Amino acid sequence: MKLIIRTYNLKLKHPFTISRETHTIQPSLIVELQSEGYSGFGEATSNPYYKITVDSMKANLEKIIPFIESVTNETPEEFWQKAHQFLQHDMFALCALDLAYNDWYARKQAKKLYELWGYSTDKNPMTDYTIGIDSIEKMVSKMKELPWPIYKIKLGTKEDIAIVTELRKHTNAIFRIDANCGWTVDEALHNAIELKKLGVEFLEQPLKADNWEGHKQLFENSVLPIIADESCIVEEDVAKCHNHFHGVNVKLVKCGGLTPARRMISQAKKLGMKTMVGCMTESTVGISAIAHLLPELDFVDMDGGLLLAEDIATGITLNDGVIQYSDLHGTGVTLIS
Repeated sequence: MKLIIRTYNLKLKHPFTISRETHTIQPSLIVELQSEGYSGFGEATSNPYYKITVDSMKANLEKIIPFIESVTNETPEEFWQKAHQFLQHDMFALCALDLAYNDWYARKQAKKLYELWGYSTDKNPMTDYTIGIDSIEKMVSKMKELPWPIYKIKLGTKEDIAIVTELRKHTNAIFRIDANCGWTVDEALHNAIELKKLGVEFLEQPLKADNWEGHKQLFENSVLPIIADESCIVEEDVAKCHNHFHGVNVKLVKCGGLTPARRMISQAKKLGMKTMVGCMTESTVGISAIAHLLPELDFVDMDGGLLLAEDIATGITLNDGVIQYSDLHGTGVTLIS
């Protein structure tokens, strides 16, 4: 099996601001695995919060080329277990590799990935579209630029209620709020009351990731459901989040790919928690992989490709929140640049 690594600086349509950072470019690493006449594609983006760079991922993958070249016909689960031994210190790189292998494996079976897993897509959830922190005027403008049935609004400012109050004047869409660890317990409890009046569906990660006592208080007292993000990174975190959050947002790049994400989603469902998968501003390569998990999800945030000034691949398409799959097998991805 041959490994090909490509790196990109994905330019965003608008500066993207959350409670702790702003960026205009999203560095991304694309993995291609070639064998037996088939190619599979995977992706992982860099992230300063988790101290992950494209260069570090590339270096870690290049170190294990002998292992990759020795791979024959392992199942994706077997492949992940073996690759995890080499990349357990870099789950982002492992994610890109796992996505590519799942894609390759399904293409070889002449099936779409969700078909290989036996999923029915009849009741897929719609994706939200993210509005990053900005002036209220610019946030309204971004929302008007792309009318959408569900918006995920980034907050964590001193004007949070004023922002949502103004946005609500311009749409009847569902609102979801992501504070990216930007609130205190008291702020979250107060804001939840006001935001519920404004048609907000849930709050995502209001508190710092390790504030478990605070998470418990919110879980027991918030008038809105609380979804974990930064507090739920890898598989063992799902159990920790039980009775501290109402649901978990699984990120493929953080947990190491589709293979562990499916296990995390299954565990969360068994614990009676809501399930969500979110993106990390990936191109359509990573977003198309997420799409195959939709039948197992309550919510999804897979708008990464929509946030880009120019995409690097084709695959799934999004129309008014509804996801349409490619006609191709695997994840359905084709690189265009």
